[in-house]
Amino acid sequence: MSKLTHIDDQGRARMVDVSDKPATAREAVAMGFVRMSAETLALVVSGSGRKGDVRAVAELAGVMAAKKTSDLIPLCHPLALSKVVVEVEPVEGGLSVTARVKTTGPTGVEMEALTAASIACLTIYDMLKAAEKGMVIEAVRLLEKTGGKSGDWKA
Repeated sequence: MSKLTHIDDQGRARMVDVSDKPATAREAVAMGFVRMSAETLALVVSGSGRKGDVRAVAELAGVMAAKKTSDLIPLCHPLALSKVVVEVEPVEGGLSVTARVKTTGPTGVEMEALTAASIACLTIYDMLKAAEKGMVIEAVRLLEKTGGKSGDWKA
């Protein structure tokens, strides 16, 4: 098992020092899914939700969340993100969320992609909870990452 980088030799949490790492192109893709009834999904597709365009608001919320990741997760580095794309698509059983984040820097953007996908899913729930409280947010996960010392990874 590899050593956990956010734990020092005394077992205390620490922010990893990335000052000596080279800046390289990095990208991560994460996804999530909001399971809902066909009736609630129809509200989204028709655009007749009471709070407005669910997909557009969730996509913007995901972009905003990616930019705030280091404010939410204590040991994440603040990063200059070069691109964030969040897409919410209707599929059978609900809404699929995909977040793609890019940067050139000394550390990866996996947490930013996961945060974007998670917050987009939570925004969907918030916007539709008046119609259906039993929606389920599921399958939030990293799909792939590229760049950095550890190289490329794909689920």
